[in-house]
Amino acid sequence: MAESVYKVIELIGTSKDSWEKAAKAAVDRAGKSLRELRVAEVVKLDLQLDAKGEIEAYRAKLNVSFKFED
Repeated sequence: MAESVYKVIELIGTSKDSWEKAAKAAVDRAGKSLRELRVAEVVKLDLQLDAKGEIEAYRAKLNVSFKFED
């Protein structure tokens, strides 16, 4: 197997519905501009709250890797 190099970037996805949809939003968007995505690791989950303390959005922070090309 040939040696490979991968780059890792940090992304934050948001959703009004769930953390799963927030993570998917980040990966889907990354897939539109990056090729050969390899791994998406959920690093942190949090919530965005409004002034009343109600949930406005679910947020997922991900580290996403993709093959580094010459």
